[in-house]
Amino acid sequence: MSRYDFPDPSTPPPGAGPVSAPASAIEANGINVIDESERKGTPRSLFWPWCASNISVFGVAYGAYFLGFGVSFWQALVAGLIGTILSFLLVGIVSIAGKRGSAPTMVLSRAAFGVRGNALPSAVSYVLLVGWETVLVALAALASAAVIEELGGTGGDGARILGFVLTAAVVIGAGILGFDTIMRLQRWITIATAVLTVGYVALTIDHVDWDVASSLPSGGTAAVVGLAIFATAGFGISWVNSGADYSRYLPRTAPAGGVVLWTTLGGAVAPVFLVVYGLLLAGSDAALLASLSADPIGTLVTLLPTWYLVPFFLVALAGLVGGAVLDIYSSGLALLTLGLKTPRWVAAGIDGVIMVIGAIYFLWFADDFFGPFQGFLITLAVPIAAWAGIFIADIALRRRDYAALDLYDPSGRYGAWNVWTVVWFLVAVVVGWGTVINTFADWLSWQGYLLGPLGLGGKEGEWAFANLGVVAALAIGFVGYLITGRGQVARQEAGARGR
Repeated sequence: MSRYDFPDPSTPPPGAGPVSAPASAIEANGINVIDESERKGTPRSLFWPWCASNISVFGVAYGAYFLGFGVSFWQALVAGLIGTILSFLLVGIVSIAGKRGSAPTMVLSRAAFGVRGNALPSAVSYVLLVGWETVLVALAALASAAVIEELGGTGGDGARILGFVLTAAVVIGAGILGFDTIMRLQRWITIATAVLTVGYVALTIDHVDWDVASSLPSGGTAAVVGLAIFATAGFGISWVNSGADYSRYLPRTAPAGGVVLWTTLGGAVAPVFLVVYGLLLAGSDAALLASLSADPIGTLVTLLPTWYLVPFFLVALAGLVGGAVLDIYSSGLALLTLGLKTPRWVAAGIDGVIMVIGAIYFLWFADDFFGPFQGFLITLAVPIAAWAGIFIADIALRRRDYAALDLYDPSGRYGAWNVWTVVWFLVAVVVGWGTVINTFADWLSWQGYLLGPLGLGGKEGEWAFANLGVVAALAIGFVGYLITGRGQVARQEAGARGR
């Protein structure tokens, strides 16, 4: 037996071994365990993909969203930064599992849920990832139209098609090519977007009025808590189900502290900078605040001199591409985890087709798509938070690396179903949905059913929009798994076979 207790490395279960690719430029690995010979790099390399995926200049609009909770500049600053940084810390912790197991995030999750029981959180993860990549590509098309219109063109469908085609082509191409291409692309996106974003700030800083921004009236406790949770859900929670996908190529000997540090730093540094500037910008002018909240793309464009509109177009597209590329790569892996028997690059291509269809519908056919779709994505933050609580607790309990090949075998030590884990997940989701309110879609009006019974003022109370359900789901998943998962992990690490 090897140090990882693989049953028989020469005959891995289906899906555990490498898959073939049509060309050497395309990543051959799918959801299999990465071979020792292919593990490379240092934790510092994780900075680039996470920074590139979160450096979009549209992060400035979060300043307006935060102030929309009716809080002061200082309250928004403290609560927003706490939520942003802590949320990416969760991504960093999840990334530890990648270097310990050298497999994708949702494959490693099988250790907690069971090989078949893990299908439920994997399905949620897949829908969330495809949803976000669709939104990002659609936003790129809208950004193109706004810039061209500001330049004196007609904007409209032609401009939307330009941005849509450019962004979709890069995103799908990078998703098909895979890990090495993405890591190189994200480094250049980070550098270029950082430079151009600094240029954007320099050209719009005259719109900031510190005296006005710093004198905004304070809000209540519920508003501050709601803002912090909103920041958590809007930033790191939307990435937590992808953390291990980019650390799985690291050597097992890579320091866990470095993995957490560079993932957290990479993910949080740009949003922190952009949120602070967005708060200053939106807090300086009530009209600007309202405009940013309603139309961030068009508003950001109007603040610029004409000569910088083309660079702004490039920075906007690059930032959106950075996020969508990570989404399509991880969604392809999630699709394979759900049981699709195809090479990784084919799965990424399938996701690309779904993304294109969704973006076309959003841009050209839906009368009111963005609002309901935003509601749909917010709703999914609850089960993802529940899964994150469970998975992070599982990481904390484990003292040994994963017995990687058993992650692909329902009769192995991780079993087919870990019933208690699934129960905690469902309980967390039920409580979570019962303590959030979603006004973006009528068909989600059933949420918030526990706000009255729990004494939180019902659906019209001050706590209704605090999004407590996201934190509740995270906490229930984490504490519940600590209670019932300790013995399960001990049996797994002793080599006991699953039931």
